[in-house]
Amino acid sequence: MKQQFTLVAAALLSFTLTYCSQPEREQEATVEETSHAAHAGAVEEENSLAIQEQAEPDTLKGSLKAEAHGMVGNAHLTLHYHSPAVRGRVIWGGLVAYNQVWVTGAHSATSLTTDKDITIGGKYLPAGKYALFTIPGQDEWTIIINKKWEQHLADDYSEKEDVLRFTVKPDTTDQHQERLRYHFQSETDSKGALIISWEKLRLSLPIEQA
Repeated sequence: MKQQFTLVAAALLSFTLTYCSQPEREQEATVEETSHAAHAGAVEEENSLAIQEQAEPDTLKGSLKAEAHGMVGNAHLTLHYHSPAVRGRVIWGGLVAYNQVWVTGAHSATSLTTDKDITIGGKYLPAGKYALFTIPGQDEWTIIINKKWEQHLADDYSEKEDVLRFTVKPDTTDQHQERLRYHFQSETDSKGALIISWEKLRLSLPIEQA
């Protein structure tokens, strides 16, 4: 119990939140996580905090710079992204256009890093760092893993750089998710999923240890 408490406390101390002004750019808040070990030991606490935060009004302007960590088998996965808020806007078919490549975040490309070979969406993905793009559809989404992880939005996106593509069907939920959120969900010792949720839409991308 004492060890678990220490890990949770370390995880809470590892979070920093800053608010800065950048010339000719939307203001951003930054959420950083510095201890992977502490994070792994405090997943339930983090989820609890996320639920509590959603109960409070979101007054931050711009997009949160955030990251998510997870384990699938012995593969450690990290995802970096910018998290925009709904703020009363029409998201699907409005702010996010259907049938167009989307950065699935804001500002820079969303990146996915795995330190071991995995399969995602049933397709093999070698260890490495990649960009994650999507093409949202009303009934089905295309998930894209691309070689060029360092780019602004989808400005320089090229299909020639795609490593793999697969499709998933979105689910709708009753619970409102104000900010775009990624998190990893463990299912068995060798299987899990990357969950993407925003507004009242949820996507589950199946991941397995290769």
